[in-house]
Amino acid sequence: MVVRPLNLDELADGELVERARRGDVSAYEQIVERYREPVFRAAYLVTRSSADAEEAAQDAFVKTYRALGRFRTGAPLRPWLMRIAVNESRNRVRSAGRRDALALRAAAERPPEDSDQSPEAALLAAERRHELLAAVERLREEDQLVIACRYFLGLSEAEAAQVLGWRAGTLKSRLSRALGRLRSELGEEARP
Repeated sequence: MVVRPLNLDELADGELVERARRGDVSAYEQIVERYREPVFRAAYLVTRSSADAEEAAQDAFVKTYRALGRFRTGAPLRPWLMRIAVNESRNRVRSAGRRDALALRAAAERPPEDSDQSPEAALLAAERRHELLAAVERLREEDQLVIACRYFLGLSEAEAAQVLGWRAGTLKSRLSRALGRLRSELGEEARP
């Protein structure tokens, strides 16, 4: 029988958490590597600053490591980790005394997914994206967060609810109201 070395990349989140709880540093390093980008993006959306987002993400990973003992076995890791990151980012913004609106520049800076667009179509898409982001920035912070979690971070409704600490029904109703206010900001007719 050939014994192949264990590849941590192939392990599920739950197994990595269990290994990290038992002191396996490489397992926790794999968790950090797996979620580094989404945690940074979430922090950036809240802090509006790359430097603050990087610090908030690092602090979130440290807090996550310290809280591994409280992680509910069998629960999904991603929403739990993202909630810690969002809370850490919110705390960082509050402690700095800033009450600025949530910035969504990360989404605006993404290159268009359709690289075959004509220059005119790309320009129109960029203008529409800029208009949309400006409208989102004019919304209340709660509306910005629910829209950012659901659409800019690509979280499922269940994950977004966990990140924000809301029940699924609360998320759906707040998201619906936030989208209605966004449509009003954009001057679009509300849907029936």
